[in-house]
Amino acid sequence: MRRTLRHPGAVGTHEEHRSALAADLRAAVAGDVDFSTTARALTSMDASNYRRVPAGTVAPRDADDVAAVLEVCRAHGTPVVARGGGTSIGGQATGTGVVLDLTRHMARLVSLDPERRTAVVQPGLVLDRLREAARPYGLTFGPDPSTHSRCTLGGMIGNNACGAHSVAWGTTADNVRSLETVSYRGARLTLGQDGRGAPSGLLDLVGRNLALLRTGYPAGLPRRISGYALDALLPERGVDVARSFCGSEGTLGVVTEATVRLVPLPEEPVLVVLGYADESAAAEAAAGLLEYRPLTVEGMAADLVRGAEGLPRGGAWLFCEVEGAGAARTLVRAADALDATVVADPAGQRALWRIREDAAGTATRLPGGEAWPGWEDCAVPPARLGAYLREFRALLADFGLRGVPYGHFGDGCVHVRIDFDLWTERGVRHFRRFSEAVADLVVAHGGSLSGEHGDGQARAELLPKMYGEELVGLFGAVKDVWDPDGGLNPGMLVRPRPLDEGLRFAGLPLVGVGREAARCVGVAKCRVDGPGSGPGVMCPSYRVTGEEKHSTRGRARLLHEMALGEVITDGWRSEEVREALDLCLSCKGCRSDCPVGVDMAAYKAEFLDRHYAGPFGFLRRPRSHWTMGRLPRWLDLFGRTLNPVMGLPFAARLAGVTPERTMPRVAERTFTSWFAERATTRPPDLTLWPDTFTEHLAPEVGRAAVRVLEAAGLGVTLPQGWVCCGLTYVSTGQLGAARRVMRRTLDVLEGVEGPVGGTVGTEGSVAGVSGVIGPIVVLEPSCAATLRSDLPELLPDDPRAARVAASVRTFAEALETLAPDWEPPRLDRPVTGQTHCHQHAVLGDAADRRLRERAGLTGELAGGCCGLAGNFGFEPGHYEVSVACAEDQLLPALREAPTGAEVLADGFSCRTQIGDLTPGRGRHVAEVLAEGVDAGGL
Repeated sequence: MRRTLRHPGAVGTHEEHRSALAADLRAAVAGDVDFSTTARALTSMDASNYRRVPAGTVAPRDADDVAAVLEVCRAHGTPVVARGGGTSIGGQATGTGVVLDLTRHMARLVSLDPERRTAVVQPGLVLDRLREAARPYGLTFGPDPSTHSRCTLGGMIGNNACGAHSVAWGTTADNVRSLETVSYRGARLTLGQDGRGAPSGLLDLVGRNLALLRTGYPAGLPRRISGYALDALLPERGVDVARSFCGSEGTLGVVTEATVRLVPLPEEPVLVVLGYADESAAAEAAAGLLEYRPLTVEGMAADLVRGAEGLPRGGAWLFCEVEGAGAARTLVRAADALDATVVADPAGQRALWRIREDAAGTATRLPGGEAWPGWEDCAVPPARLGAYLREFRALLADFGLRGVPYGHFGDGCVHVRIDFDLWTERGVRHFRRFSEAVADLVVAHGGSLSGEHGDGQARAELLPKMYGEELVGLFGAVKDVWDPDGGLNPGMLVRPRPLDEGLRFAGLPLVGVGREAARCVGVAKCRVDGPGSGPGVMCPSYRVTGEEKHSTRGRARLLHEMALGEVITDGWRSEEVREALDLCLSCKGCRSDCPVGVDMAAYKAEFLDRHYAGPFGFLRRPRSHWTMGRLPRWLDLFGRTLNPVMGLPFAARLAGVTPERTMPRVAERTFTSWFAERATTRPPDLTLWPDTFTEHLAPEVGRAAVRVLEAAGLGVTLPQGWVCCGLTYVSTGQLGAARRVMRRTLDVLEGVEGPVGGTVGTEGSVAGVSGVIGPIVVLEPSCAATLRSDLPELLPDDPRAARVAASVRTFAEALETLAPDWEPPRLDRPVTGQTHCHQHAVLGDAADRRLRERAGLTGELAGGCCGLAGNFGFEPGHYEVSVACAEDQLLPALREAPTGAEVLADGFSCRTQIGDLTPGRGRHVAEVLAEGVDAGGL
């Protein structure tokens, strides 16, 4: 039950004021009030270059809660900013007061009317959830930014978001029918056409400035997002208050519900990719294609794509979606392109569109450096785009900067990330001078400083260049009509903070995990909305909990704040960071799925290593770090003698393992002992890696692999001594021990004849090494990934590490490269199972797919993470999350598999999870192929 606030008012010190504000909010609202260090750190940044630390966050349950929050905050003189997915690029989703998290409780699709082609949505609803609900009726929401899997409708309204289909379906403002809003003073307004919902004084203000509104906005500009859309209030434009509100960036009111227009889905979408000689040619062609009514005209050049497959000949491309094969043929004939590719297959279209959707992150990773937003999305009239891009590229060169333009060429809108030096005072001054110069260039071409993401803090200071002082002054007057107290998102769009103030890089160390975490630009691809909501691996724990602190972005933000030391003040001893990382499965999914390559598994390992460092730090470590974290050594020392101990009732507690798990059983005979007793005269072609799991827990996999490799005509040898990749030490943050294990392994591999991998042969063989012949073939994907990635990263000064990493091959890669003419046995059966998350992230599975195809093993393996993830699923407090991760993709795939399907899982963890949670048993592909080899007498 809500309580009425009786005695509001600011009190005492800043900390006392925050405490009083939090208490009053908890008394007034039914939603979640969180003023913790973690909550503040998680919302200090969005997808921009800016950082503002809030007092706290509130997740309101409904419109009444929103009104109550605003009432309390106004009484305390505290500003409020509404936040959706936090993917804004101008800084407008951050604030110093209270952040309203509208994604937690106000995220419903209220209703959908297929007859009227409308939907009523709450502001926290993710766009893809609306599109999924509309799809069965042949409908969709037209605007579709590349962040469609995590951006919210409220955020899209705030920024007037657009997306690839805007040439056909317009901006968000074009697709909003009415809005329910709450003002900072608590007025509840229903906004619509014919002046409906206009606050007192707004229409009078417009009436006194009709001439300015009719002449002050640039013409012929479909992507004019900058400033307030006050011309929507002109009589000849229907006095559309809802439309004028779109793009106001949360500075006028808080949306609590919206009625939006839906549009018909194309019945036969065809993707036409047109190749042009260069970017200018593509840009100049784009405007001429609009008369053929394409649904998209997206452009990008070769310096963004960097070797992507499936594109036609050329140095730049236009991605044009059309309705039907006939329209595709017409467009190709009219395009005058160098080359063209027409793709009707939905899977092929998705693969190509993924190149475009990942561009915001891909453009951040320039060769030899990083690039940032800051001049992200200006727009010019489409007919002027080619000329603008040539001058823009020249301006970049004049300033010694690099950037990769791409975007909505059909609408004249250009996205670009630029390698600004935002770490030093000199670099920040350079950033300001460039921003001012490029604003002049955009205005000279009749353009808009923002063509999609809004002005925020990044461009609002420059609006007088575009609109002039008089119209910008009118923006301020309109803001004062809607929000006379200035409590809604102050410093954004109107009376803005300087564009070079409050940058998130200020004070951050230039090296270390904080610098690495700062690579996260906040595009939030890790915020996949719930189990079963898409392919890929990242981020398993967020898919389960839905909590920002369990996303890759959330963890990166906490590490960023830890490095700054302002909000999180206890550095490497931070419990907030440790708690957020506790549910990180170290799956490495972010290493490949994150567009900017954030590697949270590596950051977690470093954090744990430092968190437990110092005197008596070893006593604070979980017991599982000493048991499972050092499992290779325990198994090497004690082997099968551990079985009686692990069978005791108290064994799990003693080992720091959750009681829900069955302790694994050590094999009676190791793989290497079996191999040593074999008689063979075949000269070796490769070295098979006896990883800990194959050696002690699943030697049948090693035996099967030897049979298959020999059937393929390959000789096999093993390293001459105990070797270990160091995986378990790395995953538990024992990096000193991991390095010692890795160096000892390199010493074993080095032998007596010369350094590891003296040369790498044409087939990846390692030459001049005693005990290492040919490539090193690793059966366990997690160990192969550790050798290929962690080994050289942890031992960067040891050249042996890089050479061993380069020699690592998976089982399928070895068969494909060393025995290319060998035909595997035809097994002709369906398969299901799991591609190991480390294989997905580090190794790739293309060779595995080809091997299965040649063997007649049909069907796809599940993506995602099995949830066991080495030690993770065995540790106390992780069991429920571990099982829920398996329910994301793996277990549904097993349940839906055809009868008799072979369950494939090359990873020991994946096979263990399958055995624990299902009646079935997973097998390594080597075991399945070995059965076929034996049956065929090969």
